[in-house]
Amino acid sequence: MTKVQPVNQTWIDQAWARQHRLTKPPGALGALEEAGVRLAAIQKTLRPELGPGAVVVCAADHGVAAEGVSAYPAEVTPQMVLNFLSGGAAINQIARASAAEVYVLDVGVRGEFPAHERLIQAKVREGSGNIAVEPAMTTALAMRAFEAGAQAAERAIGEGATLLAAGDMGIGNTTAAAALTAALLGLPAEAVTGRGTGVDEAGYARKVAVVQRALSRASATLGDLAKADPLEILAELGGLEIAAIAGVYLAGAENGLPLVVDGFPVTAGALLAVRLDPAVRDYLFAGHCSLEPGHQRQLEALSLRPLLNLGLRLGEGTGAVLAFPLLRAAAEVLSGMATFEEAGVSGS
Repeated sequence: MTKVQPVNQTWIDQAWARQHRLTKPPGALGALEEAGVRLAAIQKTLRPELGPGAVVVCAADHGVAAEGVSAYPAEVTPQMVLNFLSGGAAINQIARASAAEVYVLDVGVRGEFPAHERLIQAKVREGSGNIAVEPAMTTALAMRAFEAGAQAAERAIGEGATLLAAGDMGIGNTTAAAALTAALLGLPAEAVTGRGTGVDEAGYARKVAVVQRALSRASATLGDLAKADPLEILAELGGLEIAAIAGVYLAGAENGLPLVVDGFPVTAGALLAVRLDPAVRDYLFAGHCSLEPGHQRQLEALSLRPLLNLGLRLGEGTGAVLAFPLLRAAAEVLSGMATFEEAGVSGS
């Protein structure tokens, strides 16, 4: 696994120095200023520039869906993959409006799909195990899914992406994300488990109980989950697409790209990537904060400030890609605004 290069603090300091000389009161553009500074440090230039973006929507089925943790049946996963490929999903419209390409990575969906120019077929197996009663996968399969995500990111970058996000599709994946997040952050099930696709009260209680069962089963195998190896936690509690998402972010960071995280399952993959290599954190931006309670806990753990707060809870990478234009604007501000000296404007 390649080591990610941490962002150099000298570039951050230089970018802030320029930011404070631009023709505006310091801090007047809020979070855009910090974003611009971080983009400058990532690109190692005081004139950052962002071109086309890409989102890799990682898709897989989950055995835990059999526990009734979702408001939708498991067959929705392959149906939505076809919807992505035909251009009919929300992420397709948002990507079109945000100058981004959509790639779909089948890393574990039940069934086969016809060839498509934007479909990356890298199926590890058809769905993960039911984490309430068994491991999601072996560590070997987790690594294969991880590598599939990394290779998908490499393809997107090779085809021109300068800004990268991951998306997710998998009925049952907020349950896996809750279990994984609880284990990685040492939190109880109820602190990180939300309603996902919109389950009712009975469904929510069932979902919390399933996450609790999964955590108890995994801790019986691994001991103290907060101290366990992240890949072993992934294999016990995660999902194939969450493993692939971690691979997307690690590969993106290795290539020095700014990376945007989406909602709860995607940020679970990003959190895992940071646990595997802490320097990945330097390249991450939070597109938004979702309604899932565990998402806020993830963002706090990663010290990420969401750029948007729109009450989103769809997934697919929608919130991440919506933030692409904001990051482009942040880069343009730092690159293109005149300083007080250049514009002949009196400073404070």
